[in-house]
Amino acid sequence: MYQKNYVLLLVSMVICTIMLWFSRVYMVQGEEKDTEQTAAHCVDMQGYETSSECRNITLGVLEPAYVINVSAEDVEVLMRIVEAEAGGEDRKGKLLVANVVINRVKDSHFPDTVTQVVYQRNSKVAQFSPVSDGRINRVKVSEETKEAVYSALYGEDVSKGALYFMARNIANPDKVCWFDNNLTLLFSYGGHDFFL
Repeated sequence: MYQKNYVLLLVSMVICTIMLWFSRVYMVQGEEKDTEQTAAHCVDMQGYETSSECRNITLGVLEPAYVINVSAEDVEVLMRIVEAEAGGEDRKGKLLVANVVINRVKDSHFPDTVTQVVYQRNSKVAQFSPVSDGRINRVKVSEETKEAVYSALYGEDVSKGALYFMARNIANPDKVCWFDNNLTLLFSYGGHDFFL
């Protein structure tokens, strides 16, 4: 009886071994077919396009873009005019001055670069008083001013489209009259009135 059981056990083991061998053979053949099918799907008939299964994607870091084209000189000039005009104001006051300069660069009625806008003269008169009196060349630019300028260059704009500003308390009365009679007052902030 034990001998009969051993024979059955031996036959069962042989059958299991054969089944395992066949399953491995078929599995390897199936993997080869899958590989061939995947390769066939990856390249179209012209050999140019690949399916989404086979694409290699290179990821890079997107650099934020400035809202206008600027040179290193333009950035320096913008920082200096903002410091000279609004150095004693808070971040928003500095941001507003930077916004006005950038708005002018974007506007077709003004020059095309920050440096040209800041140093523009009408009838030999500078548009910005720190250019007239030379303060633009004497200021030490603060970190807050740098941050406000970069924020403006990256698109932060709280100016409502303003193209002009003036410090009413210290401006020449004739200039104050010109601003009031020829421009639209948008709002006042800090020591400046902003106009369109």
